[in-house]
Amino acid sequence: MRDERWIATPSTTARIAERLGRVLAPPARAYEPWIVENHVVGWIIPERVERLCAWRELFRRTSRGLELSAELDTAASRTLAIGGVARTLAQEGALTRWRDERYGVLPCAGAPALLQLERAAARYFGIHTSAAHANGLVGDDGCWRMWLARRSPTKPIDPGLLDNLVGGGIAADSDATTTLVKEAFEEAGIPPELAHRARSAGHVDISRDQPDGLQRETIHVYDLWLPADFTPQNQDGEATEHRLCEPDAVLSILETDDVTADASLVAVDFLLRHRAIAVDDPSGESLSALRHPPRAAPSPPLSSV
Repeated sequence: MRDERWIATPSTTARIAERLGRVLAPPARAYEPWIVENHVVGWIIPERVERLCAWRELFRRTSRGLELSAELDTAASRTLAIGGVARTLAQEGALTRWRDERYGVLPCAGAPALLQLERAAARYFGIHTSAAHANGLVGDDGCWRMWLARRSPTKPIDPGLLDNLVGGGIAADSDATTTLVKEAFEEAGIPPELAHRARSAGHVDISRDQPDGLQRETIHVYDLWLPADFTPQNQDGEATEHRLCEPDAVLSILETDDVTADASLVAVDFLLRHRAIAVDDPSGESLSALRHPPRAAPSPPLSSV
């Protein structure tokens, strides 16, 4: 039987909703579309569009947006050209730390990539990215605890904040399951045979302004139930602490900015699905709505070109 003490009070739900409404607010800056082969694949702020126009042989600013040269007519040629641009931007300090990992730039879900782009430049160009996160759980649906991880202070994004036990971006030519299994071992020492038991729980979406650009991301959500005697052990130096939290502690943490926005949304998704947050509470409805913002384009309307 579910323990009623583990259901968030309306005041707690309201505080979590206020915080996530703030950190996951929809884009408030103007963006111009980035067009590749007649497909809008990214959104870039006007100042950065002007910087990219310095590469006259690659970019053309038109009434439609920032268009990549049609002479770059293969994925390989586009990847090489934009890779050179990204290297220069990194040298100028315009990007976060170089990862030497590429994301696929797709015209739509399931389509072949038009090019591959260094991960550090993904938000600069405002491309749509994907990630896989797992709620690390102990117990069962009615009586559970949740593992959270503390990110290393040297991480280029959200250093030092609490995070889901497992989470990582899906690189080009990979998929959600492969990424989850890989990250589960690297971040928590979870063996592949255990990681493969993770249950898919759908996805959540993020679209928001960030200092390094526009974050447009779909996070594939998993629930991974772990043995009670399992203790996470980080393997790659990217986590400095693992914390097993009771439900009330999870709720308290979600009220604070000590946990990443991405992880907060994934954890809230779990709490809503397991009725630890009441969906008929007005603040619960607000939290539920945050899980799937519009993905087609940022808001407000595009700036004039």
